[in-house]
Formats: sequence, structure tokens, C-alpha cells
Amino acid sequence: MKKYLHLLLLPAMACTLYCCQGSGSKNKQQVVNTPGEVTAEEAARVSLESSPVVPAEASINLMQVADGFNVELVAAEPLVNTPVAMTFDYEGRMWVVEMQGYMPDTLGTGEEVPNGKIVILEDSNSDGVADKRKVFLDSLVLPRAICLVDDGVLVAEPPSLWFYEIEDDKPGKKTLVDAAYAEGGNVEHQPNGLLRALDNWIYNAKSAKRYRKAGDRWKVEQTHFRGQWGIAQDNYGRLYYNNNSENVLGDYFTPGFGATNKNQRRVSGFNEKIVANNRVYPLRPTPGVNRGYMEGILDESLRLANFTAASSPVVYRGGLFGQEYASNVFVAEPAGNLIKRNLLDENGYVTSGAQAYEGKEFLASIDERFRPVSLYNAPDGALYVVDMYRGIIQHKTYLTTYLKKEIGRRDLTQPLGYGRIYRITPKNKEAKPVKLPANPQQLVRLLGHPNGWVRDNAQQMLLDRNYRQAIPALRQAASNTKEPLKAMHALWTLEGLGALQADEVLALLRQPAWPVRMQALSVLPSVMDSTNVKRYVPVLEQLVSSNDTLAAPYLAFLANHLQRYDQAAAQNLLQQLARTYQANDYVADALISNYQDREKALQKQITAFVADTSVAIHKRLQRVLDNIESKKVKNDTQALLKEFPKGAAVYASTCQTCHGADGNGVRSLAPPLNQSEWVTGEKAKLISIVLFGLTGPVRVNGHLYRAPEINGDMPGIGYDKSLSNEDIAQLLSFVRKSWQNDAGIIHPEEVGQVRLRLKDRQEAFTVEELNKL
Repeated sequence: MKKYLHLLLLPAMACTLYCCQGSGSKNKQQVVNTPGEVTAEEAARVSLESSPVVPAEASINLMQVADGFNVELVAAEPLVNTPVAMTFDYEGRMWVVEMQGYMPDTLGTGEEVPNGKIVILEDSNSDGVADKRKVFLDSLVLPRAICLVDDGVLVAEPPSLWFYEIEDDKPGKKTLVDAAYAEGGNVEHQPNGLLRALDNWIYNAKSAKRYRKAGDRWKVEQTHFRGQWGIAQDNYGRLYYNNNSENVLGDYFTPGFGATNKNQRRVSGFNEKIVANNRVYPLRPTPGVNRGYMEGILDESLRLANFTAASSPVVYRGGLFGQEYASNVFVAEPAGNLIKRNLLDENGYVTSGAQAYEGKEFLASIDERFRPVSLYNAPDGALYVVDMYRGIIQHKTYLTTYLKKEIGRRDLTQPLGYGRIYRITPKNKEAKPVKLPANPQQLVRLLGHPNGWVRDNAQQMLLDRNYRQAIPALRQAASNTKEPLKAMHALWTLEGLGALQADEVLALLRQPAWPVRMQALSVLPSVMDSTNVKRYVPVLEQLVSSNDTLAAPYLAFLANHLQRYDQAAAQNLLQQLARTYQANDYVADALISNYQDREKALQKQITAFVADTSVAIHKRLQRVLDNIESKKVKNDTQALLKEFPKGAAVYASTCQTCHGADGNGVRSLAPPLNQSEWVTGEKAKLISIVLFGLTGPVRVNGHLYRAPEINGDMPGIGYDKSLSNEDIAQLLSFVRKSWQNDAGIIHPEEVGQVRLRLKDRQEAFTVEELNKL
């Protein structure tokens, strides 16, 4: 206890030394340097002389949680080792992903060693603490996600996605689902999540693919690109995610729509900023963040100011916390050793949110090694926290010299092999797990349970066990809109069983309650066919004529499915919507999503009855036409891959996830490289950006990109000593010759010269600094 006693004293020291921390720079304590007086930064440094490993139970004492809540230990080392993700099975056991090979040191030595595992943790005596460990899979290289489905388990082990049948808690037949699941990108930028959603599809973060098992076959479809680490759904199946510097992003619409036009770079209503405030309030100084040397990253007391490692947003749906916590979004910030709580507000189909507290967090710790990386709803209604518990969480690709020094200063490299799982529960409430019965009728009743985990898993168990005997009870539940959540789950369970009938959907389309109509519109693509399309058309047209503004974007999306069976009806529906909602961005983008490679024809058609070219439908359509032009490739892609193989590989692993395979940038992450004056312009500036990064607003092709349109900081890769001058020269030459770029190549000697000239530099560049080079 003595070796980390100073950590226990730190909150009192913090209160004395730097008082109340405000929500912005204007509230930071103004330090007056007088003889003999220490600054807040100096005081913070004194408190950070070491960062010892703290036993799991003692680490709870270093946490500050919101009033009325407890933090309880569920599992700790040696029972669990470096956990990064988990899920619960129908028996309430935890299936945990252990990424033991991640960053053993600042060089990432040995990351390729196959020491990752999937383990099953069980609470055999029902005391709330796991006491049994069973290894299901071992010898994995950096596994990152799992999903239980159809008496088997999906396992993400880059670059592949595998499905293992489960036989008595042991892996059976192994099937390759997707050989390119995590193709390209480094450990921080590869797909993960594997969320089995309300619509029976499996969605991912950092990915534009979704998956579904149909008998012995796996369906893979394109969807919207979403987030970075972790993905969650609300009660209506809408998805929430984020990236490392954004609190909460998400979709206004259900996830099956809008990703049908490859020429559309952005569809309004998807990848929206739900909570714009990215301020965080650590309980302790947090200098050990990758860009802590930059102005504005840390405050005067060395505390992180804004998210830098935001991850795993979860919509709380457990029912145990009380009504005021229903559908709150909790977000983990492992670099700040905290968990944030956000409140949501719905206005029509637009969802927005705000932080629950000012100046504090739902949970924060003064233990630097407390690394909450994933959050989950659970069978007992509690909020579960996966704590990776380690010193290093930044991957080597972007590890700055500054952070390496911080790691060395407090000896954060060692020890390894730790990890904890906690649960957060309200005081004076028993968190009792719900046991899922094998009886189909009882499972149907659980579709209306207050705990969203129970509802989701009752639905999934009915599907996985193919309980067709439950169909009559499901039909009755789907028609009982007095219990809307139960009706929604019953609807999608019938869809998953292939038993949903046209009459059932038609009845729900006429319901006055919007959430029910939303689900009926969302399920239509699964049930509409040539035999029943004529029955749906009058109802869809009536929704337009009745000015159902909430349904309008959904109707526009549905035209894509309607045109397969009735071109005339689809055309009529699109024209009605274009006339009625010509100024609505959401309807405009939904309409355009139906017209891949027919955008010019649509423009001609729209102009005939919408003359005002300043309205949304024209402006959004012109953006797509401009994007089509920007994607035209001047150079031979295959020839570039042969000429610059190392450069192409580095681009795929390091740059592509933010700048896009087409070089046109990714929303919320990075601006375009295609036709960028920074790429095709002065070599020294480009080399400097790639070596050391770029921070702040940047103008590209006449447009000023700044947060939140993009991430405000681009990390440099010059800190990665494994990347030679030749590698970086090839990367930059590849980019300068790709897409519509046609600039001269960069030689290794030119990279070396810049590296030598800037050898003492640690900070990312600003545009102003680059213009002075």
C-alpha cells in the first residue's frame, strides 16, 4: 500500500494546488510566479514521480464515481490478461478478447507473436465475481473483436474474420467469412466492434461492411463507414460510434439505408455529430498523451483538455440505473483515465446531445494505468467496463518522442499481463442477472423486458435456436403496439425467421407512434417482393401526401428497393418527394442514393420540376457530380503499385483509413490528398507534414478544413524508426502520382535532408509554420 500512497493523496493535493478546473481556457487557473512559489505544472510533476501497478481492489479506491453508484470488481489478473473487448453468452458468461501482444515496449517488439486469446470467464457461485477461466482459442495475433451468433462465434484476427462453431466450449469447424475484414490499417485503425444489431445484421466500427449469417452462407454488404473503436445501438437500432477526438457520432436513421451510391461521399443523417462538446475532466495530471507537448492539449495542471482516445460509446439500456439514465451515452477515454456520460435529445429524426456534467466525469481515476477501452450493457443491467490496465496504449506508428520520454519517466512499459473488468451499479439496488430460458414462449415475453441486453438476446436466441414454434406468439406481440419495444423486437424476430407477412408490416405502417412506423419502414426491404409490392405502393404514397415529415427520408431510401419491382411507382414516389421536400438535405441525399451512375439523368429530371437551383436537392446533387469528376484517375494504378510497392503498402496501412482509398478524405477524419496543393506542391512542406504531423485548420483546394469536419490533428509517422527514408519517399511519390495528382517523385535523400534539418523537432506543424519553411 505504501508504494502507491501518494496516489491516494493526489485528489486532495489537486484541490489545494489547482482548485476548480473550468470548461475552457478562460477558466484555467492563472498562475502568478512569485519567488518560492511553484506553478501548477510543477506541482503536477511532483505528484507524478511514479506510476506503480495498483492491485485491482485498491484501484477502485483511486476512482471517483458519480454520486449514488458503486464500482465493483468482476475479474482481474491472472484470471484475465490485457482484455480489449467482450460479450456475454446466453448463460451470462463473459467471452473476452485478450490482446496480449499489443505494444510490449515502445518499439512494438514481438507484436507478431501469436499470444492472443479468446477466453470464457464464469461466475460459478453467483456472487458477481468471475472465478473460472477457460481458454476457447489461443495462438492469435492481436485479436480485436468477437460476436456470438448461431451457436458459433465470429473472431476478428486481422486481416481476416473467422467463424468458429462451438462444440462443448471448444472450437469446432472454422470458416473464413472475410479474408479482407481488416485489410490495411495498423492496430489503431482496423475494423472492430461486431455488433449484432436489431435488424439482425452485424455492424462494425472503422468499417464499411456488414455481415449476416444465412444458413451455411455469409452475406457481406456495403454500408456506411463508421467510427474507430467500438459501436453501439439505441432502442430503435440506430448506431452510435466515434473517433479518437470526437465524443459521440451516430446515425439519425436505421442502418440499412443510404449506402447504395458509391459516388456519394456523404449521406446526410449518417455519421452525424451527436455530442459536439469534446471537453474532458481528468481527476489527475495526464501528461502521458501522445501530443501533450502541443498547446491546448493539456491545461496548466497537465490535465487533458479534450478527447484524444475516445472509444467504445455505449447507449445505456440496462434499466437498472433509473429513468434519468435511459439512453444516456457513456464514452471511455483511456488516455484520460475516465468515463464520460452524455445526455441525448430527439427532435424529429434528429438526435443531439450534451455532456451530463460540467467540470467532472461520471467516473475518473488517479491510477494512470486504468485504461477503460470498452463499455457494455449486461444481463444484470449494470454498466461493464473493460480495463486494459497497462502503461502504453499508443501504437508505435504514431508514438512521439515526447510520449516515449513520459513512458520512460514513469516506467510505463512494464509490467505487462494485467487487466480488469468492472461493473458499475447503483447503490442500494441489486444487480441480478437475467437468465434466458430455453422456452420459446418465455423468450417472446422477454422481448419487452426493461433491460435492452435481455431484449436483444431473447431475439437472438429465438433466431439462433430457430424457434419457429414461437411464430404465433411473435405475431401477437408485433401487433400489440401498446408495448412498442416488444413489438419492434417481435417484428425483427419474425424477419429473421423469414416469417414476416405483408399484412403485419402494412398494419404497422399505419400506426400513429413514430418509432413503430420507423421500424415498419426499415423492415420493408426484407419483405417487399413482386407478389406484394402493389399493396405497399398506396400506403407509401399516402405517407407522402399526408406530409409525414418523419417518414420522408425513409420513403426516399425505399424508392431504391421499390424500383426493383415497380419502376413507375418508384419514379412517382421520387418526384413527389423531390417537389415536397426540395429544401430538405436528408430527403435530397436519400433520393440521390438511388441513382448511382445516373446522377446526370436525375439532374435533368429534377430541373424540369424544381427550377430553383439553390435548393438542397440541386446543391447536394451537384456535390455528387463534382465528386465523380474528382475520382477520375489519370494514372495507371497498377503501374504505380509496381513502381512504389513500399509506398503503396505504407499508404494502405497508415494513411488510407483517414484519407480514403480514393484519396478524397474521410468525413470527421482527414481532408483529401487528391488534387491537394499540399501534396503536389513544395516537397519540403509535404515531407515535413508526414514526418511530424499537422495541427489546426488547413485549406485544401479552396476549402478550409477544420474540426469537427476533420480531426484537428494529423499525427506524423517520422517517429516510427522502422520507416526508412526510402519507405517515406516511396509513400510520398505514390501519393503525388495517384488519382488526379501528377507531381514529381520524392527521393530518399530529400527525406533524409529534412529529417536531419528537423532532427530536434517534436511538435506537429501548423500551416503558419509550414509557410515559413
